[in-house]
Amino acid sequence: MSVDLNRVIESVSKEKGIDKSIVVNAVEEMMHSAARRTFGPDRNIESRFNPDIGEIELFEIKTVVETAANLASEVMLEEARTKYDPEAQAGDEILIKLDTATMGRIAAQAAKQNLIQHIRDAERKQIYNEYKDRRDEIVSGIVQRFERKNMIVNLGRTEAILPEKEQIPHERYRQGDRIRALILDVDLSEKGLSIVLSRTSTTFLMKLFEQEVPEIYEGIVEIRQSAREPGGRAKVAVYSKDSDVDPVGACVGMKGTRVQSVVQELRGEKIDIVPWTDDQAELVCRALAPAKVSKVIIDEDEHAMEVIVPDDQLSLAIGKRGQNVRLAYRLSGWKLDVRGDSEAEEEARAARASLNAIPGIGDINAELLYQWGYRSAEQLSEANEENFEVEGITPERARQVILAARDWVENKRRIEEEKAAAAEALEIAEAAGLAEAGAAAPEGDAPAEAVDAAAEVVVDAAEAAAPDMAIAGDSGDADAKS
Repeated sequence: MSVDLNRVIESVSKEKGIDKSIVVNAVEEMMHSAARRTFGPDRNIESRFNPDIGEIELFEIKTVVETAANLASEVMLEEARTKYDPEAQAGDEILIKLDTATMGRIAAQAAKQNLIQHIRDAERKQIYNEYKDRRDEIVSGIVQRFERKNMIVNLGRTEAILPEKEQIPHERYRQGDRIRALILDVDLSEKGLSIVLSRTSTTFLMKLFEQEVPEIYEGIVEIRQSAREPGGRAKVAVYSKDSDVDPVGACVGMKGTRVQSVVQELRGEKIDIVPWTDDQAELVCRALAPAKVSKVIIDEDEHAMEVIVPDDQLSLAIGKRGQNVRLAYRLSGWKLDVRGDSEAEEEARAARASLNAIPGIGDINAELLYQWGYRSAEQLSEANEENFEVEGITPERARQVILAARDWVENKRRIEEEKAAAAEALEIAEAAGLAEAGAAAPEGDAPAEAVDAAAEVVVDAAEAAAPDMAIAGDSGDADAKS
């Protein structure tokens, strides 16, 4: 090693941003590896950097013994006192300096490669330690190149990858463009250092608002929830801890300057900002903006809401390809079924008619059941009378209503099956009559009397099997009134 080693170590330390002690350790390890190649792996060799002379010194460690059995690791007491240490005692370990000039060119080349690898590893570890605590932080870099639609971004000391799935659709960058993105993940493995960026994460949207809105950065205004479809639309629900601060106004800024800065960074992505509320139905109404909501029906068990909007607002509430309602669902966390007024009214009429058709139920009970979420006699028949709870209906009355619904549904099913059987029999009879007529009349004129007679026989048989069939088809109101 040359006397300039001090300067080399200092230069590498500054250039790579690595602690000087790490570089010294790498150089010592390099020389130790080269020495083992030169002198053999069985010898106990130690390498030390001497800053006074700017060199790496190699020492062989040997144990002082009176009778040597292994000359590779032991030295005779007399020889130790004569050559190395006059005060040496049996059992001591002494350091014998080795001549580095005897190391060959191949060993030196291997040592150089070892040093380069150590410095690279140290640099990666240093950069990993710098970035590992910066997840969910926005960084700025230069587009370096593209690899299979993945973007490689130069962050200065290292490179990061912006995968295709983390890029905003239809967003285009060229080599040399400056780009901002969120650090999604940082990983150090045997393959090397990996820093993954994202521009599609909802956290990226929230961090952009944090940079643009001082009230969010200071903690006065909070982003309680956000949802986005990158490149299309986003919704942000905000809340203010200070009653004097309007959370929506703070995020929008004077003449919309703050929100426009975020929109520009996201290449025109539309952003709806709504005030947060703990009233989940009200939150859903706000999340569906700009559409107006007429009524919300909540199903706590299914964690779902039926949202009724005016017919002329239906397309607005659903949004292009369902985008608006999807974002409202993600923002609120509730399953949403959006319907127009006319469709909801038609379904309500059908539901009430189905419930009223149950014999003995009465209009009041039918309305109570409808208000509690029962939409048909079939749905009511599947209810468990043991756990049935509807305000205004006693347990005993509830049991009667459910049993009546089951009887009605079963009777309806039986009648439908008998009608189907009768229709099938009628078709068979008609086919048989036509075939008979065809055989008797070569010109193909079917005798109408034969067909009518066959049909009459089948209908009589069907009515005999189901005497109440004729009333059952439209007995809903009659049974309800009885």
